[in-house]
Amino acid sequence: MAKPPGDHHREPDHYDRRLYRANSSKLTETVEGREAQVPTRENAMAGSKRNLLKPLKKRAHASQRWAASFRDYLRSECRLARNTVAAYGRDLIRFFQWLGPRRVEELTIRELSDYAAWLHTLELAPASISRHIVTVKIFFRYLQLEGVLSDNRAELLGSQKLWQRIPEVLAPKMVDRFLQAPTSDDPYPLRDRAILELLYATGCRASELCDLRLRDMHLDERFCLCHGKGNKQRLVPLAAVSAGAVRRYMESERGRLVAQAKTVPEWLILSRSGRRLRREAVWELVKKYVARCGLRGGVSPHTLRHSFATHLLAGGADLRQVQEMLGHASIATTQIYTHVDQTRLKQVHREFHPRA
Repeated sequence: MAKPPGDHHREPDHYDRRLYRANSSKLTETVEGREAQVPTRENAMAGSKRNLLKPLKKRAHASQRWAASFRDYLRSECRLARNTVAAYGRDLIRFFQWLGPRRVEELTIRELSDYAAWLHTLELAPASISRHIVTVKIFFRYLQLEGVLSDNRAELLGSQKLWQRIPEVLAPKMVDRFLQAPTSDDPYPLRDRAILELLYATGCRASELCDLRLRDMHLDERFCLCHGKGNKQRLVPLAAVSAGAVRRYMESERGRLVAQAKTVPEWLILSRSGRRLRREAVWELVKKYVARCGLRGGVSPHTLRHSFATHLLAGGADLRQVQEMLGHASIATTQIYTHVDQTRLKQVHREFHPRA
């Protein structure tokens, strides 16, 4: 693999001369007039194994440096979201695992195709395999910018076609029951209610919810400022019920959580230690209340985002407006929700099909 910046090769040490005494059980060597112990056959074999491991360790350190510099490139130049950068970084480590002692510059398109086949043997989801291939393409493009590669053979790799799956949504009555799941028996019911209300009222992703700051909330005007992928910002209106749930949490429980922090936090949703709540914790809370309500196990924070978009369209919202509130870069991503609302499809069918 190409030598990362700062990776300096060290020339091996050479002895000027060695003198072996065959009659001695312990061999000695003379190095520039000094007599020293020479390892026995067993020690020499152990030493050779250590020497064989040195290149492997060196390559591992080089891979780590490349992975770190690649993540910096994704953050600073590509301005990708934090979670996307982390996912691409994990994919690159897996690529280095497959690469082994080979050099990136010498890889052929056939070998890169073998990498795609190797990913299939790991029984990864189709979406994960596609993301791994995209990661390699971006990494090779980065190596081109660094002058390591002249040609990007990875661009010839094809990504497998993914079936577009219609997202699952909750019925409005099920949403109402779910939002009321937190009770006084829970450690922080007002915070949890505010989390659930915001997920459904704004269509935020779990990571976007965790990134909300106090200054992003405008409860009197009933809207909030969401920070999406690539640090793109969008304004999302808040219903009166949702704004009231957030206000009750801020006036009551948030002060207790702030008291646990070493410094005053700027984040809206806090953990019990007063820190910013992790998105994994949001998923755990949703799963907890899903089980309490007896809903199907596949419900996640993203299900509330799907429900938000589908219910807007069912109420007559324009597709472009829903795209803006979801923060989709392309309206093609938003169009999937037009296939979810059966009542809207039936209405269109009745109005425009000659045999309806």
